Amino acid sequence: MDKERIKKAVREILIAIGEDPDREGLKDTPKRVANMYEEILAGYEDSPENHSVLFSEKYDEMIIVKDIPFFSMCEHHMLPFFGKIHIAYIPSEEKVTGLSKLARIADVYAKRLQLQERMTEQIADAIMEKFNAKGVMVIVEAQHLCMIMRGAKKPGSFTITSAIKGILRNEPTRTEALFLIKDRK
Repeated sequence: MDKERIKKAVREILIAIGEDPDREGLKDTPKRVANMYEEILAGYEDSPENHSVLFSEKYDEMIIVKDIPFFSMCEHHMLPFFGKIHIAYIPSEEKVTGLSKLARIADVYAKRLQLQERMTEQIADAIMEKFNAKGVMVIVEAQHLCMIMRGAKKPGSFTITSAIKGILRNEPTRTEALFLIKDRK
């Protein structure tokens, strides 16, 4: 990531909106924004391969990690969207992955400029491919600041996307996954 270029661009934006980038409160803003982008867009420097660890374990039933918090950036307006990711997968070849690896793969894709629909598919595809899963279901529930603070201005609205691959597309496995993911407080 070219942080110097980001700093220059942020300085230009401050000038373009009529601000003085040299005033006390804004002097370090270009640097802070560049550091923030490096952190929240770290997915460009990461890959699912970095989190593709398998352990020998004779288990071929569903594994679910739900309510994984995420933060991403809408590529259309460069505003955040955030929420929860639910991942269900069925391992194959007597190998399972560490549960944290599912959350880390989700982060690889969330920490990029994104569309929620694309991110959902990318997470599912990576889990199918990297873990040779028999099936996977990824559900993403998110609030988009581009829908809340501008444009439609609809606070409280959620967008839900899903990607379902392999044997999780079949009933009753699909129904079981949805039942287990559903909030049952």
